[in-house]
Amino acid sequence: MGVEPIYYQLEPLPRDELARKFRWTIWPRFNLATDTVDRVAIAHQSRVALIEAGGRRVRYGELREWSNRLANALRGLGVKDGERVGLLMRQSLECALAHLAVYKLGAIALPLSTLFGQDALQYRLEHSGARFLIGERAALEALQAAVPEGVRVIYADELLALAQAASAHFLPTPTPSEAPAILIYTSGTTGKPKGALLAQRVLLGHLPGFYLYSNFPQGEAVYWSPADWAWIGGLLDVLFPAWFYGFTVVAHRASRFDPEEALELMRQQGVTHTFLFPTALKLLRGLGRIANPPQLQSIHAGGEPLGEELQAWSRENFGLPVNEFYGQTEANLLVGNSYRVDPIRPGSMGKPYPGHRVVVIDEEGNPLPPGEVGEVALKTPDPVAFLQYWNNPAATREKFIGPYLRTGDLAVRDEEGYFWFKARKDDLIKAAAYRISPFEVEEALLRHPAVAMAAVVGQPDPERGQRVVAYVKLHPGQNADERLVQALQQEVCNRVGQYACPRAIHFVEELPMTTTGKIQRFKLRAQGS
Repeated sequence: MGVEPIYYQLEPLPRDELARKFRWTIWPRFNLATDTVDRVAIAHQSRVALIEAGGRRVRYGELREWSNRLANALRGLGVKDGERVGLLMRQSLECALAHLAVYKLGAIALPLSTLFGQDALQYRLEHSGARFLIGERAALEALQAAVPEGVRVIYADELLALAQAASAHFLPTPTPSEAPAILIYTSGTTGKPKGALLAQRVLLGHLPGFYLYSNFPQGEAVYWSPADWAWIGGLLDVLFPAWFYGFTVVAHRASRFDPEEALELMRQQGVTHTFLFPTALKLLRGLGRIANPPQLQSIHAGGEPLGEELQAWSRENFGLPVNEFYGQTEANLLVGNSYRVDPIRPGSMGKPYPGHRVVVIDEEGNPLPPGEVGEVALKTPDPVAFLQYWNNPAATREKFIGPYLRTGDLAVRDEEGYFWFKARKDDLIKAAAYRISPFEVEEALLRHPAVAMAAVVGQPDPERGQRVVAYVKLHPGQNADERLVQALQQEVCNRVGQYACPRAIHFVEELPMTTTGKIQRFKLRAQGS
């Protein structure tokens, strides 16, 4: 296949030294199925590739054969090179096989969350022009009205029978590394989702970061994450990098994250490496002291800043810190931590992973020196960078300034090369003469023992321009009274400063979240406008 199993197995050297030595190797042809599962199957046919929590265990040789059969079956139904195929499934063998078969056909996977409502599903199917939809029967029956006319529906519980009836001999479509492979719609924290089109080579851009935040995995590593495979975090931070290196992946995602269930799953399945988004870590922290923790070799997180308090809790309960990382659908795994080679600075996003040229730029696209706040940007070309927004050339152009892919996130880089997140450009609170990061205020609020989760936004104020407003979810049994309001305000004043003190604190049962576990601050801002 042209790719050796040792590809990007980096040495545990200091980050700056790794960066100096690193060089990208991107083959003219690359495929997310044949250069991961198929390649490993040739050398390690009997190695376990996938374990379902319900009991099914599938080896690499079996996964290769079944995905060949399913690719033949889908080709017989009319799926062609470049076709968009919607995949509405939770983590499962069927979902894994569908992804592999789609890539072998040279088609484009359109990952979809089973948590989507009718409008979200219909928009993605119509906007992408998908003609095929593979999905779980219960989800599709509930969302039947959202499926556009002309879309061929295939139920996930029919996939194995379809595959069984097809030939095991399949000649995969040879795909250039630049060929489109995945169409993922952004999580919509700031408005209408945009379809980010990712190339086959996008996986290669993830491998250095994956290897570092996994603490240089060896042997029979077992990966699990509650992150949906409809999200880039579950798909390209866990599933396909693990398969590239021949590791085992546990497939299980409950409709709602249960911290006790997650701990038991990791113990039972012998999970060694886990990606837990910050919301999951906060729910785990709510259990208090964890007795008999799973024997983990790495914990990694992304999507929202963690802060010092969660890092300290992880060290105390799991015996190792969380390797926080940063990226987005359009350019993922750019910056992050790897505590085995560089000290973690709590609150920092970490340093750029080898191969990625990440800078902080001003509004004109000029790189800024250390200590100045600007927009995080990736210098292209870079294998992790997306190809374009689907059917949206204007938005694609706006995403770039010169050679830089703009992330829309504000940060500062220190003298040692660590990046410190400040806010989304549209989340930054501008109160009087101050520029306030909502995450600094949220971290201060989370220090209080009564607080389970917090979200902070800026809302219009006639005198200050904006005022700081906090939305707080309390731990069970806590009283939402004026004394607690004053205590929380004082916590922020002491830790951040008087200028950042929330002018109002609202106690809520739940915070609005995307399906990827990110707080939708734009919805909270709208409540006060």
